[in-house]
Amino acid sequence: MKKAKVYFTTFKATEQENLLQKLHRLMKSAGFEEIEFQDKYAAIKIHFGEYGNLAFLRPNYARVVADYVKELGGKPYLTDCNTLYVGSRKNALDHMETAYINGFSPYQTGCHVIIGDGLKGTNETLVPIDGEYVKEAKIGAAVMDADVFISLTHFKGHEMTGFGGALKNIGMGCGSRAGKMEQHCDGKPSADEELCVGCGACRRICAHGAPVIEDGKAVIDHEKCVGCGRCLAVCPKDAIQADFTDSIALLNYKIAEYSLAVCKDRPCFHVSLICDVSPNCDCHAENDIPIIPDVGMLASFDPVALDQACADLCNQMPAVKGSMLDDHLEEHKEKAKEGDCDHFHMTHPDAEWRCGIAHAVKIGLGTDQYELIRI
Repeated sequence: MKKAKVYFTTFKATEQENLLQKLHRLMKSAGFEEIEFQDKYAAIKIHFGEYGNLAFLRPNYARVVADYVKELGGKPYLTDCNTLYVGSRKNALDHMETAYINGFSPYQTGCHVIIGDGLKGTNETLVPIDGEYVKEAKIGAAVMDADVFISLTHFKGHEMTGFGGALKNIGMGCGSRAGKMEQHCDGKPSADEELCVGCGACRRICAHGAPVIEDGKAVIDHEKCVGCGRCLAVCPKDAIQADFTDSIALLNYKIAEYSLAVCKDRPCFHVSLICDVSPNCDCHAENDIPIIPDVGMLASFDPVALDQACADLCNQMPAVKGSMLDDHLEEHKEKAKEGDCDHFHMTHPDAEWRCGIAHAVKIGLGTDQYELIRI
């Protein structure tokens, strides 16, 4: 496979060109106008940030992408799917409220927010991919309804996958609640006995008779459960939870296959901004100081090459003094001397990202070989 083109620019600005104008030029240079947008619906996948987190991308960047789509005759909308965990984005109403609080209103971004998997996280499209680990991906319906797919990613650290890049934004981010559960575990939820009040909402919603009420508490029969996730959506006490049992490698493999489900058979374009590189995901209701200085903006038609380029650029940067990375480098001086210079692995030693890139290459989503074109 030939090298993919990844376009890169720094965050240095001039009196003649601010950062928003620079992002537009980056996208133009990377071939954004090669996509046919006239009268097409364009989904812009972004992470709105959990309430309390301040590391997420500023909505100004989303405005650049939305305006560019409209300039080319398209109909853009910002989208993300509901979270599997309990937080400020677990249903569409809370999710949109959080998005607006964090600045992603139509007045700021120039386009509307549509939560990809609906009110309770159950509005999904089943996408057959026949992968090694996923046979039928469960993707938010509003994501799959789009004619063109654009990922706008805040590149940052992640406590499980090493970093949260384009593949994480696409694969995990576009999964419905059941899709997220499938990626994180074997697809079978359980009831927390301490939280459950035995109301029976899970039993009533289930078409397969998996939840039963025993001694006033819900118990889910995994032999009957099909992992649809609807019980998670209806539980009034958030007592139904996913069992996070799979390995880090398997999580990365499934994210890659879900990304393929989202991207295949339609025009796609990917942008990643390496700024405010917090050690953990924007799903956290807080953010620690960045682990490295801001790097720049990148764009490509290949999400795999984009992630690889972002990781390589990050690993060329020094650690920010006093950051989690700096603390860990101090704790593991000997490992660093032995050549373990990967910032993301050093930040979260139990995390792993290279296997996800390798699997994405294996299944044909893209290549890890790239030409970095600086503009």
